[in-house]
This record gives sequence, C-alpha cells and structure tokens, in this order.
Amino acid sequence: MTQKAPLVLVDGSSYLYRAYHALPPLNTSKGEPTGAVKGVISMLRRLLKDFPESPVAVVFDAKGKTFRDELYAEYKSQRPPMPDDMRPQVQPIKDIVQAMGLPLLVVEGVEADDVIGTLARQCSEQQRDMVVSTGDKDMAQLVNAHISLVNTMTGSHLDEDGVREKYGFEPPLMIDFLALMGDKSDNIPGVPGVGEKTARALIEGLGGLDAIYGELEAVRDLGFRGAKKMPEKLEEHRDQAYLSRQLATIKTDVELELAPADIHRGEPDRAALKTLFAELEFKTWVAELDDAPDEVGETESASAAVTVDVDYEVLTKQADFDRWLKALESAELFAFDTETTSLQAMEARLVGVSFAIEPGKAAYVPLAHDYMGVPDQLDREQVLAALKPLLEDAKRSKVGQNLKYDRNVLRNHGIDLQGIAFDTMLESYILNSTAGRHDMDSLALRYLDHRCTSFEDIAGKGSKQLTFNQIEIESAAPYAAEDADITLRLHQKLWPELSAITSLKRVFTDLEMPLLPVLANIERNGTLVDAKRLGEHSRELGERLAELEQKAHDIAGRAFNLGSTKQLGEILFDEQQLPVLKKTPKGKPSTAEEVLQELALDYPLPKVLMEYRGLSKLKSTYTDKLPQMINPETGRIHTSYHQAVTATGRLSSSDPNLQNIPIRTEQGRRIRQAFIAPEGYKVLAADYSQIELRIMAHLSEDKGLLNAFEQELDVHRATAAEVFGVDLDGVTPEMRRRAKAINFGLIYGMSAFGLAKQLHIGRQEAQQYIDLYFERYPGVQRYMDSTRALAHEQGYVETLMGRRLYLPEINARNGSLRQAAERTAINAPMQGTAADIIKTAMIDVDSWLLAKKLDARIMMQVHDELVLEVKKEQLDEVRDGIVARMTRAAALKVPLLVDAGVGENWDEAH
Repeated sequence: MTQKAPLVLVDGSSYLYRAYHALPPLNTSKGEPTGAVKGVISMLRRLLKDFPESPVAVVFDAKGKTFRDELYAEYKSQRPPMPDDMRPQVQPIKDIVQAMGLPLLVVEGVEADDVIGTLARQCSEQQRDMVVSTGDKDMAQLVNAHISLVNTMTGSHLDEDGVREKYGFEPPLMIDFLALMGDKSDNIPGVPGVGEKTARALIEGLGGLDAIYGELEAVRDLGFRGAKKMPEKLEEHRDQAYLSRQLATIKTDVELELAPADIHRGEPDRAALKTLFAELEFKTWVAELDDAPDEVGETESASAAVTVDVDYEVLTKQADFDRWLKALESAELFAFDTETTSLQAMEARLVGVSFAIEPGKAAYVPLAHDYMGVPDQLDREQVLAALKPLLEDAKRSKVGQNLKYDRNVLRNHGIDLQGIAFDTMLESYILNSTAGRHDMDSLALRYLDHRCTSFEDIAGKGSKQLTFNQIEIESAAPYAAEDADITLRLHQKLWPELSAITSLKRVFTDLEMPLLPVLANIERNGTLVDAKRLGEHSRELGERLAELEQKAHDIAGRAFNLGSTKQLGEILFDEQQLPVLKKTPKGKPSTAEEVLQELALDYPLPKVLMEYRGLSKLKSTYTDKLPQMINPETGRIHTSYHQAVTATGRLSSSDPNLQNIPIRTEQGRRIRQAFIAPEGYKVLAADYSQIELRIMAHLSEDKGLLNAFEQELDVHRATAAEVFGVDLDGVTPEMRRRAKAINFGLIYGMSAFGLAKQLHIGRQEAQQYIDLYFERYPGVQRYMDSTRALAHEQGYVETLMGRRLYLPEINARNGSLRQAAERTAINAPMQGTAADIIKTAMIDVDSWLLAKKLDARIMMQVHDELVLEVKKEQLDEVRDGIVARMTRAAALKVPLLVDAGVGENWDEAH
C-alpha cells in the first residue's frame, strides 16, 4: 500500500441498513437470512475493486447509548427495533470483514460517524486524502479538499464541488441545514415548519445558524413561502435549533487507539472465508476461492470481484456492421437485446439492437436516436432487413433476458424471432424462484457481483426522464452493449447450475421455454372489450359510490373522507367505540381490509365501507381504466403475462391484471361481460374443475378422495357426508358449504383458527371438523406430515413435473415464519403442479391451432382457465380439441375434468 492511495473508511452501519432495505430477501436452505450479508459484502467487494491500492477499514456503531442520548433523551427514540431477520446477520458481516483482512472499528460511547469524523480531521491535518463510503447525507459536513464521499450502491461521488452542486451550500453548512430541517431518521427535531426547501433558502440567503439568528428580521425579505412569519417561528424554537445542531454535529475529537497511518489491509484468511461463505451458501464466492488460490493477496482482497475486460463497439459504419453480422452468423450462440421507445411491447419501436458473442465483447447498433447531432446512423430498415434472416433462423441459437418482450417488439417491425434457446430470466427463476427478483440488474448483482448501469443513470428520473431515443449515443451505447454482455455472462453462469439438476432442466426445456412464444402470441392476440358497456357500468358504480358515501356519513353522524385512515380510525374506535382487533406498528388501531371485514359481520359502518372499497377498486382498476388501455391500432387490450414472478410457477398478468377480476359478485361478472367476441366469433372458456383437489388426491393417494373423483361424485358433498356422518342424500347446503371450506382450507394449510374465522364458528368446533376430516381421509394427513418433514429436511418441495419450490423460512427460528413456510410446503406442490398442467395444455393447444390453421386463438389465461375467440363455424371442433388436450395434459390417478362453455362474452362462456 502506498501513502498516495486514499484511506477508505466504510460506514458499516449505513451499509447494513441500506443493503437490508434495498435488496431482495435471501435465505439459506435452513431458513437463515443472508440478504443483508450478501449486499454489504458485495458493496465491499466493489469498493476494494475501485480502490485496489487503498487501506480500507469498516466502522460500525457500538451497542448502547452515546453522548447524544444524554443531550436529548428522544434521540433516535422513534426508530423501530432492529428487524428480527437483520439482527442475526450483523455478526456474520463482521466475521467476513475481519476474514477479508480489513480492520473493524467499534468505539463505545460514540457513533460510527464520530469515529470516521475524527479520522477525517486527522487526515485533513496531515493533508492526506480520505474517502468515506456511506449513503448518509450528514457525512457531507466532513467534505473538504482532502475528504470526499462515495456511495457504492449508486456509484455517486461527492467532493466539495459535488456538495455545492447537490445541496447549494458549502459542506460545513450541512450541520446547520440539519439543525433547521431536522432529521426524522435520527429524531433530530429541527425547527417545526422548516422543511428542506425552507432550510436551503435560509442558508443560501443568510448563511449558518449564527448568521440567521443574528439577522432574524432579514429572513422576511428572503422571498420563500412563509418567510414573513418565519422569524417568530425561529425565535420560538431557538433552543431547539441549537440543540439540533449539537446532535447533528459529527465529533472529530474522539480518543482513538489508532491513527490513519495505523490502518492497513491485512492478508485475507482464505480458510475462514471459505467456511463462512459455505455456511451462508454463497456458492459463487466459494468457487472463486477454489479457482484462484494463488492470485489473491497482492493488490486485491480474496473476495474482490472477478473482472472481465470489456470491449464494446458502436456500429455506425456499414463495414463494422457487416463484420459483426458475419461473426453472429458463425457463432454457436449469441446474446441479443433491443432498446426501444416504450416498455409496452405492442407500442414500442426499435431504437437500437445489441449483441454479444463472448464475455466482455459486445456491440450496439443505433438505429433511431432522434436528437440533434447524431453521428452516422445506419438506416433502420436496411439493418433490420439484413438481420431478419439471422433472427428468423430457428437453427441460430439466441439467448436474451425476457425475450418475450423483444420478440413482440420485433414483430412490430415484421420480424418473427426464432431460435430462442435460452432466457436468463427464466433460467434464474427455475433455478430458484424465491431467491429474489429476476430482472437483469438483480441477477448481475446476485450471480456476477456486477452493478449494471441503470436506466436512471443515463436517462434521469421522474417527469424529466428521457426515452431511449432521446439519449446521446455516448451514454446509450455502453448501456445497451452491457445488457447483451451481461446476459451472455449470466447464461454462462446459470446454465451449468440449472442443467446439472435433471428435473429443473426438463422444466426449462420442455415447459417454460416452449411457453415463451405461446405467451407472446397471446399478448399480441389481445382481447376485444366493449368500451361503451364499461362506460355505462362506470357511471352506475359512481352513482352507487355516492350513495354509499352518504350512507356512511349518516351512520357516522358527520361527513368524513372515506379514504382517510386517520379520520376513519377516529370515527370507528374513538366515536363509535368499536373493538380494536389489530394495531398498526405505531400502535394505532388498524383499519386494514381484514379488520373491516371482520367488523362488518357485526357493525353497519364497516359493512358499508367494505362495499365502498370493493366498488371503488373495481371502478378505478377496471371500468374506468380498461377503455383507456385499448390499443388504437388493434382496437384491443393487450395484457402482459409474467413467467417469473410467483413462487409456485403460476402466471401473473399486468396492464391490465386479468387474474383479479371477481367472478362471484354481480359487479365482477358485469366486467367480464365487457370482454366480447368480434362479429362472426364466439368466446370459448375452458376451465379445469377442482384441479388442486384432484392433485391432492393424486399426491396423497387417499382412498376416500380417489374414490370420490373416480365415481365423479360432488367432492364437497362427499366430504360433507364423510365428516358429518350422513348419507350423500342427507347432506344439506350448509354442510356442503362447510365441507368446501375444509377441502380448500386444508390444501392451503389452514389452521383451526383460520377455519373458525371463515365459517364463523368456535375454534374448538373447527378443530373437531379438521380431526373428523383427517380421520376419514388418513392419506391426506400422511401426505401433509411427510411433506412437512421433507421440506424441513431438504429446504424445498417439488411439483409432479419436478419444479422446485424453495422454502427459505422452513427452518426459521421465528415460529410464525416457520409455520407459514410449512403451509406453503403443503400447498405449493398442488398449486405448482396445477400451473405446470395448464402451461402444458397451453403449449399443446397453441401448437394444434396453428398446425390445423383453425380460425381460433387464445385471448387470455386466467387461473385454471383458457379463454379463446373461435369462428362460429368451427366451435364444435375447437371445443372438442381443446377439452381433449387439456384433459391429457397430465396423467393423474384421478381423471382431469374440463368444463367448456361458449357465449357472446366471457361471463356467458364461463
């Protein structure tokens, strides 16, 4: 290490909280939380890579009170206790830091900020550069000619000019800024009524606290909103302002046992790191230690990220494009990505395309950047014409990230993308659906320890965010090329892991990848909706909502805002004295939906509110919004289906969400009536009957359940007869209702408490029903017990097809988390198998319709149902063919039953 390299101090406490809240949860197979550990260590690794020659130390807050607590008893008092799943991650972080050879600093009686502040002062006095890695703005007060801040999570760097540009004042004035506006996270009170804008205006106008209080009358002339009355407010809270300044001031005179010159990076302890990484199941980092035993310890720590030298080209010359096209044509596999004008695939137009053929080697072809001064841009139509044979060649293997989107965008330009061999989003999802999000940025961080350039980095945020065609090529090209490069690298990392597990490889190759183009087709097909009918429905809902609002006011005895939880809480619990069933984290009575639902059973106002909320949601989500979502070119609504969201493998949809349109209410059915068939066609809806119960019968091999389905009995009536000890003819509607609740409740792992709540009976009676059920269906009990045991042992359960459903909390110390994981373990194989079955059916149906050239197409997939529009003359053939294909989608020990209906609209057909 040379003294010329800056000293780097890491605010470990800031890292911990930011990693915990910013990154998706992650757990070991034993249920131990590791997300914050992974995040903190990833940021440290990035830092070590960025400052390879620097001494680095990590500073944490000490346990217990500090001098600030003595100054102000309320300091940080409102902070909630450390989350249960964060606390056990602190020590592993510290252990890894020390194993990496980095000094760990913890000083009693002060905060990490004060330790960093003292070392910063010492460095400044020695004219030595120091970098503080933190995300906290209060550290800006330390910045000077030698001290700067770096935020590893965002990549931003703040020196003196950076602080002036970002905040509008000199770094030392950050103390006065915080003294005026306060700091909610630390409970620094500040001056009431002074927010960020006012504090900035005061400092820019007059200076620090002393200057402001020396010229209070001058405040009136500063021109910001409320300036005329501000002097009185400042005077009233003078003591509080100066107390806040004390609290916000970072100490720079802490007695430390070491000086900047004493901080060095030590040799990493490879054995300890390997043990720690193995315990935490950080397989990539374990592999890195195995792969490079002799190359670590000179200029980088053992856990510095593996680097790939990048060579990104911008293809604006025909000769360069031709050279790349030739390379792509001879490549066994290449990564492909599009840059577009919109996230909505049906509306998006190509701005550029990028390719990668080996790690670190990628190219971007700008096609439609429309700002002034574009360099020689190739003609979009000529480039696409040259690419079309390659992209449409099924023998040329491509890999992408969410290629369903790219496929639909290319269709907008007359290209039918073929040869989709791999999709990294789906590879990650199938490998472990619960590991976190499956977008590229998350995957790059999780699997490659690489922070991708984010779209916000180059396009900005909020209302001023640019679209890709407005971004300068100097920024756009590296971003786009990186997308293709990282996609290829992710595939090379994920595919060996995925293909090593035979069952998961089969799910990928036989199910999810063949489904991708099917879903793309369904999205393009879209569905026809009756905008006029929806408009009428919306108007009626508006009238009914007005009636309910007035009714609520009458019951309450006064007008109030039905959307205000504060006013609602006052009326329900203070004025009407309704029982408090649940409290918010802040101790206030909860007005959440499940609370109102329970209160609605006994009290009129919650009942009105529940109806109001339900209708209001239908109006805003569907009757108002659906007409606005009609594509002007196709006249249809085009939803987006998501393959990599739910843990169990079920599809979800958005814009609009078709899964949540109610079917059991009149208003929900009226919305479904607006989904219509075009002239000359009919809507056909084919739905699996009680598929999860049938899967339960198959999995449990319970003789009673198998017998009920084999004899095509009403399974709920059969269950009622068994549980209540009567003949089938003696089952009453109420008995059947209760049996249905038991059947579906148990496959979702419902407890006696949950069943009692649903049936509005006593817990003891509910337990008796459950005991009777298991007595009559012992195979179900055995299945549940063995599934729970297997889940605890291996950390996951599987569907019939072999899809794995990992259960991160199955061995958690927290009882409620563990029990929830056990319930999921019981249900997930059924729900996941049902998802696999309908996906299999969709692939088969779509292939058959295309092969037979039938005038029919799938419009929607919702839960266990396929919805098609079919030419009237072909209805019988299509219905018979679809029922046959859905029925044979899985070989169960009980028959799969499919109900198929036809109508002018979705409601009629269902």
